[in-house]
Formats: sequence, structure tokens, C-alpha cells
Amino acid sequence: MEVAKSLYGNGLWRRNLVFLLPCLLFANLILAQSENNFIYSHGAIIRGDQSQKQIALVFTGHEYAEGGTEILNTLAEYHVKASFFFTGDFYRNPDFQHLIKKINHQKHYLGAHSDQHLLYCDWIDRDSLLIDEAVFIKDIKDNYHEMSKKGIALQESPYYLPPYEWYNDTISKWTKELNLQLINFSPGTRSNADYTHPGMSNYLSSKEIFKSIISYEEEEGLNGFILLMHVGVGPKRKDKFYDLLPVLLEQLQSKGYQFVKIDQLLRSPKIYK
Repeated sequence: MEVAKSLYGNGLWRRNLVFLLPCLLFANLILAQSENNFIYSHGAIIRGDQSQKQIALVFTGHEYAEGGTEILNTLAEYHVKASFFFTGDFYRNPDFQHLIKKINHQKHYLGAHSDQHLLYCDWIDRDSLLIDEAVFIKDIKDNYHEMSKKGIALQESPYYLPPYEWYNDTISKWTKELNLQLINFSPGTRSNADYTHPGMSNYLSSKEIFKSIISYEEEEGLNGFILLMHVGVGPKRKDKFYDLLPVLLEQLQSKGYQFVKIDQLLRSPKIYK
């Protein structure tokens, strides 16, 4: 646990290595088309049915939420439902209570993202766990306990998005034993880099992030995609990607994409087999 705390607090590791995650995912994915046409990696669903022109917009939150109101206004303007995965710390934060109520009221999906935003496994040696099962279970249960205070039951929110979007086969197994399904973002775009700021070596401007999404759509398509962004990224990044959300929604909707909540994208009786 001490090792986990040490790495969890080491921003340098995160800055340097999270940048490589999409590449590592591509290099190490054990991709398999399931019988429900989903794509899995290390036990997590990372893409829905590619035969359907549907996208799930997913926003995560832990420390920051400065984009929340603007994001919700944009989603309402374009008649889009999205999914929000927050840590227990986020759900407990008094400053975020109005936003959480508004998300719930507008019928978006609210899910869990770890209680304390723990780093589960080593960035280099993915098979090396930094927590044990007891810590993992307590962290998830604490997260859902905070959600229950907002009227969100575990049964209504069975999809779990791991902190740092970093996990391994054991984490997937432990998640499934709690009757939850691990999910992660679909690799291929840089939407998840919207948290970076100019002081980081892996910084990407919002224009570059936008281009990565549009280019991938033009070359590969986004059917069944789980497109991950952050509800807030902190004061060090002035170039907020959520400012481009209206034009992104407009362009993708004009190409026929339907934006759905994560439980709609992955709705299948076969998931828990």
C-alpha cells in the first residue's frame, strides 16, 4: 500500500507514462471479438458493437469540475445523454453537489471511478499490483456508498471505470466478483489527453485533440466508441477541450452518430456470462 501511495502521488510518473498509454494499449491489447461484438482488453470492455453507429461520451472526475456546467449545457443543446464517472472524493466534495444533482436530474449516467483514485498496478509492469484485494474491495464499496447517498444504487450503475484508466486482468476479475463490469475508453484518439497542460511533456492542445478524433473517425470510424474526456482539468490548462464539444457533437451528429449512455451502448444480457 505504501508503494501504491508513493506512485499515486508521483505526478512525474503519471505525466510521462500516461502519454504512452494509448500506444501501450495498442501494443499489448488482447483483443477479441466477443459473441456480443464488443471489444475487450484485459477483461474490460473497451468498445461496444462496431456494427452500430453509436458513441458513448464518458466524463471522469476526481479533483476538478470547472467544465461541468458548460458540458451539461452543451449536452442539453444537442440533446445528448452522456455518462459521468466520479470518485468518492468527488461525490463528497461540497463544491460539486449542485453539479451532481444537475447531472442526476438530467438523467445522465452516474458511475464509480474508485473512492480515493488509487493506482492499481505498476505503469511499466502491468501485472504487478500495487494494492491487495481487501484494499480494492473497500475502495469500491466506499465509492458506491457515497453514490448511494445521492440515490444511485449499485444495481443501477454496474459499469466501473478504473482510476487512471489503468488496470490488469486481476482487477477485472475482482471487479466481476463484485458483480460489476470493468470498462475503459476506446483507444485510437487522444481525447483523454484533455487533462494535460503546457508544463507537461505530453501536452496536447485542444485543436490537436479535436483533430485526432476527426482523423480517426475518417479513417476507422467511431462505431461503438467509448470517448473519454474529463469534467474538469484544473487551472494550469487554459485551453479547455470542452469548449470544442459543441462543434465536435455537431460534426459527428451530421455524420449520423447517435450519442448514448454507457449502459445503452453496452446493453446486452451476455455481458456477465
